Amino acid sequence: MPRTLLLPPAMNAQSDKKPWYREPWVWLLIALPMTAVIGGLVTLYIAVTTSDGLVVDDYYKRGKAINMDLARDRAAAVHRLQATLSIDLQERRVTLWLQAQDYELPGAVSLALLHPTRAGHDQSVSLQMVDAGRYAGTVSELMPGRWHVQLAAGDWRLSGLVSLPQTEPFVMLPAYGPQP
Repeated sequence: MPRTLLLPPAMNAQSDKKPWYREPWVWLLIALPMTAVIGGLVTLYIAVTTSDGLVVDDYYKRGKAINMDLARDRAAAVHRLQATLSIDLQERRVTLWLQAQDYELPGAVSLALLHPTRAGHDQSVSLQMVDAGRYAGTVSELMPGRWHVQLAAGDWRLSGLVSLPQTEPFVMLPAYGPQP
């Protein structure tokens, strides 16, 4: 008995063909490069509208200023300064105890709280003497994390790195000893 091959009925070629915009594969092929273009435009927008706080325009002047700052650190060592800093984030209160040997303590000191990456969060606070060696002041809201701290008055400066919120007071010592 001969075998007969059964073929499906012939389809009309015109009725089977869809317009290109109704094909899901076309949209998938368009979507992949389109996401890259949109991501690039968003990145460009962020780069143009935000400032990079880490880039310094006048790097030469800043480099020269570092040497002057080192002299201030050495002056703190000569005066044998030591400071203990306590920052209460809830009440935004700063308390500082300053000790020195053979040096008259100033009536006010300047405290700079510098965020490591965002210059817009930096704060400078003037701390006034409350008692002999104890200073107090208030700060604006501070983000938890690591902060560079600089304490200065007159010809000296103490600096350090503090983590907020504090679990115990932070002790600041001179960074460099006196130069021979």
